Formats: sequence, structure tokens, C-alpha cells
Amino acid sequence: MAALQTMWADGWHRGAVHLPSPNFGQRPQSASGAVDLVVVHSISLPPGQYGTGAVQQLFTNCLDWDAHPYYQQIRGLQVSSHFFIERSGQLWQFVDCDQRAWHAGQSSYRGKANCNDDSIGIELEGLEGELFEPAQYTALAALCRDLAQRYPLRYVAGHEHVAPGRKQDPGPGFDWQKLARALGPSILELPRQATPT
Repeated sequence: MAALQTMWADGWHRGAVHLPSPNFGQRPQSASGAVDLVVVHSISLPPGQYGTGAVQQLFTNCLDWDAHPYYQQIRGLQVSSHFFIERSGQLWQFVDCDQRAWHAGQSSYRGKANCNDDSIGIELEGLEGELFEPAQYTALAALCRDLAQRYPLRYVAGHEHVAPGRKQDPGPGFDWQKLARALGPSILELPRQATPT
């Protein structure tokens, strides 16, 4: 219990840089206490460019839409994720985990629709199809373990699994087996391809 109190201040992780986003809402009453899913995403802005600070700007509605031609495609978008893990492994948090971040969109998993209602969204700095850094797997596994101490987590899936055909992230460059090994013995259920070899 002491370790849990040290790691969390309500739904805020003490090991993350906190940058609150206005893009969140209340979880439905039915989802209260039932946060059992982590959804793994990938994002980079502009696509394939890292360390620009643009992801943080997007999630806080501060992105300069005219700063890059690609931004015209997402102009006015209001989204968020609970967490963002940079290539270095640096952890950022934008939304209290007790609240509903806007990350999964139209989605369904483990027989439930609207995954935003009862999931935690974690964005990895990266691009669909490209590889991720060892520090990101380490940070992601540690965060999943910390989340499992506070919430009844059971599943970890990609955006591609909860919104198949609509989303492809984190994509083929994400090594689910590497995450499974980093998690070690765990009650968390990963997608089928994540069985360690």
C-alpha cells in the first residue's frame, strides 16, 4: 500500500511529467472501477519526426496548424492520451487515469464497445511500421505494472486491435514478444502474437 501511495497521486503517476490536457471527460458510471485495458498507440508529429514537442502541443490544443503542411490534415483535432512515452523513455501524462481520455475513438475489444470508457491510452513516440526503442519497452512495461497496482488491468492491446481496419498503430514494428518479456510473469493478456518464444 505504501508503494502504491508513493507511485500515485490520485490518478496521476508521480514518475511522469504532468502536462494536463483539456481533452477528457468523466468515465461512465458503469465503467467506474472497471479500467481493465491498456491501449498502445504510436504517434509522431510531423510523421516520422521525433523530439519536436508537437505531440505535447497537439494533446493540449496548442499546436500551430500552419507550422507544417501535414498539420492541415488534422487541423482542429481535439484528442488526448493518458500517457506519452518518448524515444528516450521519458514519460508524460496528460489526463488523470480516473478520467476518460480521447484516444481510441470508435472501438471494441473483449466484447465491449467504446474502449475510451474503461481503458488507459498510452502513446509511444514512433511511426507505424518502424521500430521502437528499448527504453520505450522498459518504460511501457514499468508503467503497465504500476497501473496494474491501481486498476484491475487484464488486457493490453494495440489501437489496431481495438479499431481493426480503421487504425494500424502501433503497427508491425512493435514487438509484442519484447513487451511480454519486459513484463515478465504477468496476469495481463496481450494479443495472440505476443506469446514469448
